[in-house]
Amino acid sequence: MNVNPKRPETTTPLSVAADPRWARIAARDRTADGAFWYSVATTGVYCRPSCPSRTANPKNVQLHDTLASAKATGFRPCRRCNPNGPSIETENAALVVKACRLVEQREEEPSLEELADAVCLSPSYFHRMFKAATGLTPKGYAAAYRAGKVRESLASGHSVTAAIYDAGFNSSGRFYEKSTGMLGMTPSHYRAGGANEEIKFAIGQTYLGAILVASSTKGVAAILLGDDAEALLRELQDRFPNACLIGADREYEAIVARVVGFVEAPRLGLDLPLDVRGTAFQQRVWQALRDIPVGATVTYAELAQRIGSCKSVRAVAGACAVNKLAVAIPCHRVIRTDGSVSGYAWGLERKRALLDREASQKV
Repeated sequence: MNVNPKRPETTTPLSVAADPRWARIAARDRTADGAFWYSVATTGVYCRPSCPSRTANPKNVQLHDTLASAKATGFRPCRRCNPNGPSIETENAALVVKACRLVEQREEEPSLEELADAVCLSPSYFHRMFKAATGLTPKGYAAAYRAGKVRESLASGHSVTAAIYDAGFNSSGRFYEKSTGMLGMTPSHYRAGGANEEIKFAIGQTYLGAILVASSTKGVAAILLGDDAEALLRELQDRFPNACLIGADREYEAIVARVVGFVEAPRLGLDLPLDVRGTAFQQRVWQALRDIPVGATVTYAELAQRIGSCKSVRAVAGACAVNKLAVAIPCHRVIRTDGSVSGYAWGLERKRALLDREASQKV
């Protein structure tokens, strides 16, 4: 009896389109840079995965595990993504850092033209690049940096006049025009830790536990959630150490009741003035959060896109983390890319509960 020997099994290589790496190229995944490269026969170039050039036909593409393999094709390096050296993004980040240091070192705010000239770019391109990297315009960054200097100087006990000039304001008039927006109160009040500022507050109960609502004369300045009402009050005292805290006000308790009602039934909305205190970038993030409909969620990356700053995902997450107006600025509606829940100042269980309640009441 003749037995035919088995032929050795052969493995057919995956087509480029079926290779998982192709999806990363199509998505211009920056995290794939350095892990592999690709070359395009029709253009005679090789690139890094995040190359911004028009997506090639995968039939004309060859994938390479090493840079040496890509070079061995004899093709030239792509001029747009510079696969042989640092990425354009890395180079731009270095230029942004250089411009930021220049802003910080100058006594007076440099103009857009001066900053662009310092990094050898056109003003328009530099403006777009800077905003994409930081989430702020160069002017906005300078204003935020000076605001930080003012807060630091006042907190150190320096006089208002000294703080004005230390921060690079060349006139007190220009400073006072912007001071309340920067500090949330007058400079003298800020220097005194909020002394003489009246903060009304009251504590209520919701299905999430205790809730503390506090307001300045401008609007609601804090909404805090927790298990322990005393702990919430201590947190409020830490936030406004020298302010005059006024509790147990029957009229103000009506405002707290409105906030509690909103927590219980999000579709009702919360039409109350807010005293939002933060940097220009934080306020942009918080406004974008308020634009998210009840029952909807976005990822941190999507939120960064909504404020026109795709590369500022970490900064966006940081702005969510320091939000002190729970539910009114709904940072609980931001989730991870994989859909999981994370990063909530008042606990993940409360975040899940808020999302579940809003989903159940979604119109």
